[in-house]
Amino acid sequence: MAYQLISFVLCPFVQRSVITLKEKRVPFEITYIDLQNPPEWFPAISPMGKVPVLRVDQDRVLFESAVINEYLDETNPPPLHPQDPWRRAHNRAWIEFGSNLIGRQYRMLMALDEDGFIQERDGLLADLRYVEQQLGEGPFFNGAAFSLTDTAYAPLLMRLDLIERRHPQGLFAQTPKVGAWRDALLARPAVRGSVVTDFQERFNAYFAEQGGYLGKYLA
Repeated sequence: MAYQLISFVLCPFVQRSVITLKEKRVPFEITYIDLQNPPEWFPAISPMGKVPVLRVDQDRVLFESAVINEYLDETNPPPLHPQDPWRRAHNRAWIEFGSNLIGRQYRMLMALDEDGFIQERDGLLADLRYVEQQLGEGPFFNGAAFSLTDTAYAPLLMRLDLIERRHPQGLFAQTPKVGAWRDALLARPAVRGSVVTDFQERFNAYFAEQGGYLGKYLA
């Protein structure tokens, strides 16, 4: 059977795994659920109550995007992770850092007022400057080779791009290497095809409905 990926339509962590599957040209099916009202079968396969969940076969499931992507990388050559042990560990560390950035981005989107928004925006910019220092000539995190670290940051940078279009903050202007990395990632077919066709409209509508400071710019 083909892999089955359980998803919430806007989840950036699921998107990481979709990109990996598409880069590796692995057949898969995707099932979208409502995390606020999940199906009865979901808690049995997701002990943390989160997506993504990858159903490998009838009896085996995996959860957590980093774990899923490592499994996909190890079982579907060629590998996207660097072969050198230090480089591989270095990439894993920055993937974890990217997960923290996704959390900060979400808090920025949900901030109730301008002060809260500015606090999270400034924290996000400080974190992006750390990433900026890690980037070389590009176009990807490890140079010419696309990697799992690129799959980890593409959802973050795609969403930041949408925010910048509606309420510009100059985040990419202040981190030009990150901006160039964003451009390279968003031009990649696996990244462009990793979300539903009306993702931008769904993203804007969802956060506009949350009543946060950014909502009025996304509506």
